[in-house]
Amino acid sequence: MYDVAVVMPVYNEAECIGAVITSWLDQLGCMGLSFIIIVLNDGSRDGTADALAAYADTPEVRIVNKENSGHGPTILQGYAAAVQEALWVFQVDSDNEMEARYFEDIWNARQGCDAVIGLRDGRRQAPARKIVSAVSRLTVSILYGSGIRDVNCPFRLFRSPELEPLLHRIPADTFAPNVALSGLFVLYKKAVRNIPVPHADRTTGDVSIKKWKLLRAAVRSCLQTVVIRFG
Repeated sequence: MYDVAVVMPVYNEAECIGAVITSWLDQLGCMGLSFIIIVLNDGSRDGTADALAAYADTPEVRIVNKENSGHGPTILQGYAAAVQEALWVFQVDSDNEMEARYFEDIWNARQGCDAVIGLRDGRRQAPARKIVSAVSRLTVSILYGSGIRDVNCPFRLFRSPELEPLLHRIPADTFAPNVALSGLFVLYKKAVRNIPVPHADRTTGDVSIKKWKLLRAAVRSCLQTVVIRFG
């Protein structure tokens, strides 16, 4: 098995995806790890598929072009594949808001842990997103317990044998599976460590969920998180 499988969902990131993948190849290669980067193109409508085609013959990169199903379901699809192939599973978004060079801090903190979760340091949020983050954090704290400070951070490392059984608790259409997984790791008293990771504003692309759509998504995520807790 690989040491680590990186799960990277992608949607309309043609401007930066090449540089992002290359940075991860360089970082993981320099660390001497055996790895696979699973890049899931979630039905992008720009030139993302063409940009990804440049890595078709790169053995450490697996490109999955799929119909659009949303960020959460795409992450779950990646997790389901990754736990079968690697001892550890790492999830990161493709927008380069959290850079590959910070992965080593997460990796070095894994000893004695079942999960290492990034804490976005320096993150600037619009008011609506601050509300969504606060609601997610409060929901997990009340229903599952405390212990993870950034419950939806897309910079997280899981031990595969601990992650795999918990995936069966999460429906395939879950909007924010990382929130539910944060809760389940706390609920089942897994060993979790929080590591601050520098966060930068995106410089390419655009956020796909905004304003009222964001708030509707937050309500959906909250309800799904409640259902997963008692399901």
